[in-house]
Amino acid sequence: MITLERHSLLSREISTADSRAAVVAVLAKLAKQFGFKYFALMSAPAASDSLLEPLIVEANVPRAYLRDFDRLRLLTACPLVPLLKNMALPLCWSYEEQYDDGWPLDFPEPFRRLAKTYGMTTGVAMPFSSSDGSMFVMRLDGDRPVLTLPQLNEVGMLMLQCFRVFDRVRRTEPPPKSILTARELEVLKWTSQGKTSSEIGDILSLSDHTVNAYLNKAIKKLDCVNRTQLVAKAIRLRLIT
Repeated sequence: MITLERHSLLSREISTADSRAAVVAVLAKLAKQFGFKYFALMSAPAASDSLLEPLIVEANVPRAYLRDFDRLRLLTACPLVPLLKNMALPLCWSYEEQYDDGWPLDFPEPFRRLAKTYGMTTGVAMPFSSSDGSMFVMRLDGDRPVLTLPQLNEVGMLMLQCFRVFDRVRRTEPPPKSILTARELEVLKWTSQGKTSSEIGDILSLSDHTVNAYLNKAIKKLDCVNRTQLVAKAIRLRLIT
């Protein structure tokens, strides 16, 4: 498909998306049209974040990849994180290429091994700010050559359009019954029943680190200081029974 035709068709589909499911479907199509296999829309990592999985908003990235990424504690060593904070344009990289001449994307060997295992050797990402000031990152990953400059410009325009639609849909969604996510509530419920992080991890097929990350997010959201206070407040607010 020629560039203009592809851009026109994708742009039309993005503009008509009227639900989160529709946005997800368009993101999957966007990835495929540019030779990528996976997409992810995630909250931008903060300095205190050490795990990737709890940041994911929508994605088709394999759960096993996220578990391995967090097991190796790669988020804090990722050279993309500081770069994306200061960028307004999409950034494309390859885990298989060695970057010289001062290029900052020098990935440690664990990144390269994991990316090759899951067929995610090339990626493109772009940061976004939502209408309420929340920061997000949209990215595509797969096994293809690095995008050319014209392709990168096209992807950037389509990503921007897609995020604007997502942000509009997000604002029109009914407010959740709880400020906690379904996974945070699930982990919190097991915590209230006296389960340790390790036991919850076994039940939910999560790592101890991921369970702790969900609990820490819930502690922050409910303005608590520890798990005991978190459980007590959640029961008081009838978030769990």
